Amino acid sequence: MIRGTVDHRYTTGMIMQRWVKLPDGRLLDAARVVLIGKPETFQRLDEEGNDLGTGVTVMLGIDYVREHQLTATGSRDEIAALLKALMGATGNGSA
Repeated sequence: MIRGTVDHRYTTGMIMQRWVKLPDGRLLDAARVVLIGKPETFQRLDEEGNDLGTGVTVMLGIDYVREHQLTATGSRDEIAALLKALMGATGNGSA
């Protein structure tokens, strides 16, 4: 930001909401995410023990207290798309 200019989003206390969809269908305001944990992989199995491939999980913090953290779980492509959307690189040339 250039010195002397005012960003009105921060002076009014209102930041525009940017909704992203989690792999399980829930919606999350990307502007409220304050931390993103390290993605971890695990082996997915169905009820009969058949291999469903590798799953990925990532912890998202909505606030700094533990009660406001959630875990998103999905395939590698789903989690990669989620992280890109959270970082603002959605493929539309904006980031």
